[in-house]
Amino acid sequence: MDTALRQGRQLLEEHGIAAPRLTAEVLLSHAMGRERSYLYGHPEEELSEAAWLHYGRYLHERLNGKPTQYITRRQEFYGRPFQVTEDVLIPRPETEHAVETALRLAAGMRRAVDVGCGSGAIAVTLKLETGAEVWGTDISPGALRVARENARRLGADIHLVRCDLASALAAGSFDVLVSNPPYVPLGEGGGLPREIREHEPRVALFAGETGLEVYERLIEEARRVLRPGGWLVMELGVRSLEPVRGMLRPDWTEAGVTEDLAGLPRVMAARHKP
Repeated sequence: MDTALRQGRQLLEEHGIAAPRLTAEVLLSHAMGRERSYLYGHPEEELSEAAWLHYGRYLHERLNGKPTQYITRRQEFYGRPFQVTEDVLIPRPETEHAVETALRLAAGMRRAVDVGCGSGAIAVTLKLETGAEVWGTDISPGALRVARENARRLGADIHLVRCDLASALAAGSFDVLVSNPPYVPLGEGGGLPREIREHEPRVALFAGETGLEVYERLIEEARRVLRPGGWLVMELGVRSLEPVRGMLRPDWTEAGVTEDLAGLPRVMAARHKP
């Protein structure tokens, strides 16, 4: 097993793959059907022929730009394992700030909705953390299949609806709306890392020419579906803070920003003016 790890790490390192040791460990443990901790306790174990074949295929896929999470079909979010496929964005640690903001501002929420739910990471987490009635919407049937499976596996009884943003939801029916919307301008696609550009779903990445188009529509939808005093919580894209802040005037109050660990504005939250 040590030989396989060493060879995998060297191969990944030579091709400029980030975190080559960690990536080799994750791919090897996946090939063996084991947790990573197993590798540390059994360094001398010989790999089976099947494990070698799987490991070699996973390394080849990673070298060709496929994200590790799409190879293993797994990503942790808020301490829970979520299934991911190329139908959904890979949940990022930064998005946990949106969940934490919603939990802090809308404590005691009775009904919440995750708009553009993708894998269901936000919706499932809100359900399991609060016990509230939680809905998730997405325009992609593939994404909804992934979200439904994650909800089933993690024991979260949520409602999933296929629609554009919140268009199928009743007016004035939610205490909090949380969303990580598409916010990449169409012209900036070429500057994205290969892993994102070639593998993650375009519908979940690109918002339009300016990158602000979905924010404009989302704020209008939130104004309709939130109860008076309800909270809108949105993840922010690069350079979107001030434009989004401007969209919230004058119909929203208590607008505030949460920064991520790098000190960048990551989440905007505002309250629907009664």
